[in-house]
Amino acid sequence: MSHQIKKHLGAIVRHNGVEFRVWAPFAKNVKLLTPYLGVFDGSNTYDMLSENDGYWSVFVKDAEVGQNYKFLIDTGNELLTKNDPRGRALTASDNGVSVVVGSDFDWGDDLFMPIPREQQIIYELHIGTFNRRDPATTGTFYDAIEKLDYLLDLGINMIEVMPVTSMAYSNGWGYNVTDVFSIENAYGGRHGLMEFVKACHARGIGVIIDVVYNHFMSGDLWRFDGWYENDRGGIYFYNDWRGDTPWGARPDYGRAEVRQFLIDSIVMWFNEYRVDGLRLDSTAYMRNTLGYNDDPAHDVDGAWSLMQDITDVAHRIRPGSIVIAEDTSGNDYITKQRQDGGCGFDAQWGIPFPHAIRKMLGLGTSWPVDLGEQLLRAYNGDVFQRVIFSDSHDTAANGSTRITSAISPENPNSTRVRQDTIIASAITLTSPGIPMLLQGQEFLQEGAFTDWQVLEWEKTEQFAGIVKAHQDIIDLRKNTYGNTSGLLGQSVRVFHRNDQGQVFGYHRWSRGGPGDDVLVLINFGDTEYHEYHLGFPRPGEWRIRFNSSWQGYNSDFPELTPDSVSTDDSCNLAMDIPARSVLILSQDATAS
Repeated sequence: MSHQIKKHLGAIVRHNGVEFRVWAPFAKNVKLLTPYLGVFDGSNTYDMLSENDGYWSVFVKDAEVGQNYKFLIDTGNELLTKNDPRGRALTASDNGVSVVVGSDFDWGDDLFMPIPREQQIIYELHIGTFNRRDPATTGTFYDAIEKLDYLLDLGINMIEVMPVTSMAYSNGWGYNVTDVFSIENAYGGRHGLMEFVKACHARGIGVIIDVVYNHFMSGDLWRFDGWYENDRGGIYFYNDWRGDTPWGARPDYGRAEVRQFLIDSIVMWFNEYRVDGLRLDSTAYMRNTLGYNDDPAHDVDGAWSLMQDITDVAHRIRPGSIVIAEDTSGNDYITKQRQDGGCGFDAQWGIPFPHAIRKMLGLGTSWPVDLGEQLLRAYNGDVFQRVIFSDSHDTAANGSTRITSAISPENPNSTRVRQDTIIASAITLTSPGIPMLLQGQEFLQEGAFTDWQVLEWEKTEQFAGIVKAHQDIIDLRKNTYGNTSGLLGQSVRVFHRNDQGQVFGYHRWSRGGPGDDVLVLINFGDTEYHEYHLGFPRPGEWRIRFNSSWQGYNSDFPELTPDSVSTDDSCNLAMDIPARSVLILSQDATAS
């Protein structure tokens, strides 16, 4: 690829000191201040040598890991003190100073291998609130580690972590990025993230990091070396209409040095933190100022090829890694291979999917979506190019709320909420796609998802039956017992739809046959059906592998259904279907 510009940027530890290099093409002069004492008084100052290509460097003998530093940039009109854009750590995320870091972390015998897409069960997690011990502070990587065994027992094998780079507010969601290479101090910093990834890998859990390249907040990158045009951001940003986003200034994807800056951050995630995947936030707004498809007038030059380079680099460094796009447009080319003109992402968020679920639950939505159509959606003919969910940090916030509170704002712990929550999760976990749960949805966490709401872990005991229901569905999704392999397959069809009676059924399969064919039957209504007539894809006995009305999940549930049902020779049967329930059926793998 042609993006390679300059190696060894930032602070590079050598055997007898540290080499510092920074890109500041419009600077008249650059000095290194280390250790930085908070003011520039002429002490601890090193002149940096211009390399005549916009880069400045200096080697400081006996400088060491843990030493802080800043750059003093002479613009010709003023002196600017700036942190290192590639600094791996800050003394404090909100208003800290760059710190020299080493590479001496002990990864032990970490040989974790990426999990195939069809087997992934993702859990979206926000470090700041996931296991927040003190409402006055934010949660940390170490706090999150304490709950990994719980996630393992639940059946999770991939964690998608909301952004963890240094941010403007330490308890924010993380999308207000100020420093691309340093990890949020309040979360535990660089070492904390490494410990978190190591602990996940030790349990067979992969880690996906959410990254933000569609905009940056106006931190030290803003007018970094003093140059700018049109009252905009300078060398790291577009200095015209292409710089506008709803959240902050857009980086200049067309400038080679900025592309290298972003590509090198991708390299960092895989090489230094050993992550197993990335989710790129709002890729539609990377490539178009309005987030549209087929809108050349507002397309951002360089964005498409940058995303291609990002996926190429990720897959080269970490074969089998998953790179996910949050792209609101439903564009197949996002996940099409690069050689076919696509961006090469492995999957993209299925943005309409949760709205289809809410619509079927009678919650109302402005989205013109249909669950049957959503089940059949497959980018480029591959169902696992889509991440599906009933709730995410977006659907549970931004003027909306978690599905529990949407079902019953007055009583989010009601029997109906428990029933419908299981239905929503069951659809997610049995539909074609890579399923994702939002932290706390498996134990009926309520309210809007915010950057300060503490997860109520006591609910895992209060609603242990609902947690158990999620565990049981996840086991079926993974084909743990060898009789639901169709849930790992590419094929789906709606085999029954009664809109008036609110009964909906779909068939999943891979190769087809006993042990593979899976039927998911949902009653979205309040009517209990007795002797409800259905046509199944194969004759014989079908075992009910999951019955959401089982009283072991909740003592108030009706539990009307037997353990198995049998069709006649014409594949027809009549069976009982509880109200507001989901049944998952398959045939024994040994059946003839």
